[in-house]
Amino acid sequence: MDNIIVFGSKLCPDCQPAREYLTENNIEFLYLDITENLLYLKKFLKYRDERKEFHEIKKAGQIGIPCIVINDGERILFDYRELEV
Repeated sequence: MDNIIVFGSKLCPDCQPAREYLTENNIEFLYLDITENLLYLKKFLKYRDERKEFHEIKKAGQIGIPCIVINDGERILFDYRELEV
């Protein structure tokens, strides 16, 4: 089974649908709200600063959440519909 972490925020309009989708499809995940905890924000920024997947997102001036990290960075997704159910 994959280890899934979702970085998001209650302030993000795209994050709630992602959480609902994962829950409805019985996909186990850990949700980390980057606007409620500085440690979660630091973990997210480490991926955002170091991973090429974020290049176009940063270039467009976007944050990059929801960010779905699979198996400690083996894969990073921004669209929850790309997850295999």
